[in-house]
Amino acid sequence: MTVDDQEAVFQQWIRNHLGIMVKVVRSFADVSADREDLLQNVFVNPWSSIPSFRGDSKESTWIYRVSLQTAMVWRRGERVRKKHHSKHLNEIAVVAQSSADVSCQTSELIEQLYSEIRQLPKIDASIALMHLDGIAYRDIAEVLGISENYVGVKLSRIRKELNERLGGTKR
Repeated sequence: MTVDDQEAVFQQWIRNHLGIMVKVVRSFADVSADREDLLQNVFVNPWSSIPSFRGDSKESTWIYRVSLQTAMVWRRGERVRKKHHSKHLNEIAVVAQSSADVSCQTSELIEQLYSEIRQLPKIDASIALMHLDGIAYRDIAEVLGISENYVGVKLSRIRKELNERLGGTKR
């Protein structure tokens, strides 16, 4: 594959699947500066993975897999970065929070939801994110290497936990 071919595939993936990458980033990083950093990493890894994409799965499934793996690796390093740069991160968080549009209740609810998703264990956060994006249980199972049935069980538990955390009524 030539670099031009790789570039063409990457541009198509960005056009068709940018939303997946942004959602993964948003669910793993809560500060805008971290989101930008993670998004750059999420762009680089799918680009690098194009030559190894065989087409055995859907493009969207592949991009979810690569993006989630990138985000999980990034999250592992997040603790170290926060420890060494906590002062700067707090300043960034204050700026990000003050610039947010808090007048829109829908925006607030979405932010609360993503905040709660970030608190979930990695596998649960990944399942919740893909479910919110309308990904089929079969594809979620393929991305994460678990059974379809287990996806359903986990989603039921995740819904209940998020509902309780967000102050909803038990179903």
